[in-house]
Amino acid sequence: MEVWVETVDVIDQRGLIFFRVHGGVASYTGQPEGWGNGAGKSKPINNVDLPERIFLRWQSLVEPQAYKISIQIPQWVRDQMIKPEQAFCLWAGRWEEDYRDAITLGMAPGGIVKVWVGGSCLGYKEVGRYQAEVEPLGPYRGASKDKYISLEPENKAYVDQHGIPYGSW
Repeated sequence: MEVWVETVDVIDQRGLIFFRVHGGVASYTGQPEGWGNGAGKSKPINNVDLPERIFLRWQSLVEPQAYKISIQIPQWVRDQMIKPEQAFCLWAGRWEEDYRDAITLGMAPGGIVKVWVGGSCLGYKEVGRYQAEVEPLGPYRGASKDKYISLEPENKAYVDQHGIPYGSW
């Protein structure tokens, strides 16, 4: 299901705040139900230490509804991010030392968020499943005057025919 990321902000373990580290179209699996494996569209973030807290605001385009959430990243995730592991890299065709240096956020209708930690050669581990709250000011905190990003026509046709599979997330 399509979403539009308004902003991802991060506080790192040093207490430094990084605003708008990501935004825009989020990748999706093309499957209307369930989650992918944790991988998706990514945006490298440089000069940020290990994440302490992530703030996410997005629009679920099929509802439409704006959501927001603050997610505390557990210490075990930061520990995983600095621990080297041997992994077979399919894209390189060999064993390499890799790190789980990526955090992925999955968003679904109803304000559901899943978080994974993984690496380019390592699989993704689920960090947790969270419930966001409705953004009371609406999309873009009211700056868009309740105008949501448009749903792609083929996705609108699917939702009109099949509905939103809320129970699959």
